[in-house]
Amino acid sequence: MKILVLNGSPRPKGNTAAMVNAFKTGAEKNGNEVVVMNVGTMNIKGCVACEYCHTKGAGACIQKDDMQNVYPEIASADVIIFASPVYYFGFSGQMETALSRFYCVVKPAKAKKFGLIISSGSPNVYAGIEAQFEGILAFWEGENIGVCTAAGEENGKESTFAKLMAFGESIK
Repeated sequence: MKILVLNGSPRPKGNTAAMVNAFKTGAEKNGNEVVVMNVGTMNIKGCVACEYCHTKGAGACIQKDDMQNVYPEIASADVIIFASPVYYFGFSGQMETALSRFYCVVKPAKAKKFGLIISSGSPNVYAGIEAQFEGILAFWEGENIGVCTAAGEENGKESTFAKLMAFGESIK
């Protein structure tokens, strides 16, 4: 199975990246192919609502930035995992920008299973991001296969990494 992880953290060695690496290790144990795209550090511009993708573009975005590398991975993934730090009650700004560009594909072509990995400094900041995730899944008619969180002192702990490895291993 091909798993696409979209990491929305701008910190390549931060807590979210460490969580993604633990998840990837677990998922690869079952023979899954895991592709991690660090959208948090890519040059991705927000949707400009020009409607090119739904008219002349036939599903292709008019903007030619790093999202052009992400689209083929979205199209071929069986599972998509969104990974993001939570700075202020939602996905990171970088992840929001990448998510806005899903507009041209409307729904992932193949993926029907989706998960969420989120890291924060506080355990009381997840309601907004989880509601947005559930709204996306309802629109895509997708299955929520799990949400893994780490807040405050949980970040960087072996018990957190074990939980993420188990999450990855559960995907078959």
